[in-house]
Order: sequence, then C-alpha cells, then structure tokens
Amino acid sequence: MESNNAIVVQKKILLPFILITSLFALWGFANDITNPMVSAFKKILELNNTQASWVQAAFYGGYFTMALPAAYVVKRFSYKTGILVGLALYAAGALLFYPAAAKENYFFFLMALYILTFGLAFLETTANPFIMSMGSEETATRRLNLAQAFNPIGALSGLFVAQTFILGALQSDDVDASGNSIYETLSESAKAAVKTSDLAVIRDPYVGLGLFVLVMGVIIALVKMPEKKASNNSVDMWASIKRIFKKKNFTGGVIAQTFYVGAQIMCWTYIYQYAENIGINNQDAVNYAYTALGIFLLARFIFTYLLKFINSGKLMLILSTMAIIFCLGTIFLQGMPGLYSLVMVSFCMSLMFPTIYGIALNGLGDDAKTGSAFLIMAIVGGAFMPIFQGMILDIGGPGYNDVKIFGTPEVNFSFILPMSCFVITLLYGYNTLKRSKRPALNT
Repeated sequence: MESNNAIVVQKKILLPFILITSLFALWGFANDITNPMVSAFKKILELNNTQASWVQAAFYGGYFTMALPAAYVVKRFSYKTGILVGLALYAAGALLFYPAAAKENYFFFLMALYILTFGLAFLETTANPFIMSMGSEETATRRLNLAQAFNPIGALSGLFVAQTFILGALQSDDVDASGNSIYETLSESAKAAVKTSDLAVIRDPYVGLGLFVLVMGVIIALVKMPEKKASNNSVDMWASIKRIFKKKNFTGGVIAQTFYVGAQIMCWTYIYQYAENIGINNQDAVNYAYTALGIFLLARFIFTYLLKFINSGKLMLILSTMAIIFCLGTIFLQGMPGLYSLVMVSFCMSLMFPTIYGIALNGLGDDAKTGSAFLIMAIVGGAFMPIFQGMILDIGGPGYNDVKIFGTPEVNFSFILPMSCFVITLLYGYNTLKRSKRPALNT
C-alpha cells in the first residue's frame, strides 16, 4: 500500500508517458488480431489443431528469442533506442505478410509473425521498466497498471479488425443451410481460388498495421524522452543476471509470469473452439471474446485503483482462486454456462501481468532492464502451452467433441491446463503476501 496523495505521473513528462503508453495498445492490437488466426489458418490451410497452434508458438516464441538482446540494447544505449528498434522490427514482420500471402506458404506466415514479435519483445522489454522509471518507486506498480490498462483497448481494436475485416470476409468459413462447411466440398481448383482470396484477406490488415507502426516510430523519434544514457559503455549482463536471481520476488515472478501468460493465451485462443463446439461460428464467437476483453479492461482500472488500499499479493491470491473456480465451471458446465465461465476468467486475469511484473522488478534499480528481459522471455508460456492444449483437442480427432474425458468434451477438459497455471499464480500471490508482512533482505 502507498500514500493516497502520491503522484503517479508528473505533468512535465505527460507527453512521453502518453506516447509510451500508446505502445501498450499497439502490442495488444497485435496479440488479439492474431488469436483468431489459429482457427482461420486451420480452415484455410486444412490443418489439425496442433499444427494450427503453431501460430501462437511463432508469435510468442519471438519474445523468448529477442528479450535478452533487447535488454542489452537498452542497457548499452537507451530506452528510446530500444523502442525505435522494436517498432522497426514490428513493422518489418507485419509487412512480410504481403510476400507470405503471395507465396501461400504457412511457414512464411509463421516467420512473419516470429519477426513481428521480435519487435514486440523489444517494445515490452523496454516500455514496462521505462514506465516504472517515470516517477517514484512508490507509485511504480500503479503507474505500470495504468499504462497496461490501455493494452486491452488495443486488444479490443484488434478483435474488431479480426471480426469485421478478416473473419467476416473469409469464404472458407461459409456453411450451407445445414451448417456444414462448404469449403470442404469444393473441387481442388475452386478450393485453391478461395485459399488465395482468404490469405489476401488476412494479409491486408497486417500490412496496414506495419505502415501505421512506421509512422509511430517517426513520431517517437522526434520527441525528447525523460531518461539518461548509460554513464559508460560497458554492459555486464552476467553480473546483473546473478544479482536479480538472488531476489525471491523476481525468480518467483518469472515462473508465475510464464504460467500466467500461458493461461491467458489459452483462454483467449481456444474460446473460439469452445464456442464452435456449442454451435457458435467464429465470427459470432468474437462477440464473446469482446465481452471477455471488455470485462478485462474494466477490471484492470478497478484493480489499479484498489492497489492503493490492498496489498498486491493479496489481490493476486484472491483473483487466482476465483480464476480456478471459473476454470472448473468451464470444464464441467455444459453449453452456455461453461462459455460464460470462460469469459469470466478474464475478470480474474486483468490484474495479473502488470502486477507480477511490478512486484518482480520492484527494488531492482538499473537491473530492472535485465530483469524486464526475463519477464518478457516468460511470455514463451504463450508459445508452448497452446500447443499442449491443441494436443488434447486432437486426442480423438480434428473435432472438439470426438471423445469424452471425465464426462466432458475434450475441448472442455483442455481447460485443465489454464486452471493448473492459476495454481502457480496463486502460490506467487501467497508467497508475496507472506514476505510483505515480515522484514526481509532477500525479496
């Protein structure tokens, strides 16, 4: 808890704060325009669930690959340099969707996403500690929660574009009067024409996004940022790494973040498959994803305010417990009640990413730049965990209700994976709360 009168953002740095905060929306857009692509690529390219899940592996694998190089660049040069490199890579990956669509090659699309998230790794590794540094340490976690609150605004925009300009225009998603897929009944030549058309539909929003990101890079390049360059050119990353991994809040935070991000991506990716299993098509399922993100956004602002009065570890503990309960509902309730339970998991997730981030980096000083890289590398949980969930969905075949597991369809049962992840975040919240109640040198 902190003083109620503490200033979160000073007026003299308001413009830089707004510009850097806008980046949180920008990577939220990329995240949530991409989540529905798992289902879209599955249909267009006729993939199984495991193969389609490689969209998320490519997307979140880029974070793991590039986070430490991003931290090195930031320590060697400046926060602003890290952001400009990130925007350049983001734009490059998005623009690569143009040749990927021309080649009609799934691997090319995966590589474009992989490079795009090189940029996101730079942006998140840089922007999170940069926001925390824009003021007192006392208000750092609240400041980060405030900035992160704009992430779901970008996510909602990404979903809108996905629903309006992509999913609604895909011919491979068309069904006949009986609800059966038309695409699967087409001749090879007709199917090839639909594939070319649908991949172009996917391509265009990403190319537009790449051009917009380039414009953002120019604007940020022209604005003076409130930071100092490193006092010398030596960057001893290894010494910094050894220091931060002696901190229990940090090491626990990396583990908790890995499992939290895995849970978030699984819940937001497979909501489409869950909805489809109860008779809701992809374009209509986006409305439930909208609702989940709207709840997530509202709850983010609520909990950012409550952090003034309630220990962050305690809130983590409470919300993790609630998330486990809603996951149980997702697994064992049939039909719409189960879908509503899945939507409500987002209420519980709203606090977690920035709060884990803030707790883990608190008190690290300049080592926060290195620590931030490991917390961004932890996003790799979003790369491999959806693959495991896809494997569960493929147990009985390519459908979502091929077999029953403990009396529930395999798509329902697959949400045991995010539920298990929330057990980890619950333990982190509990341990953080316990350490906050006693003096400790190694936190």
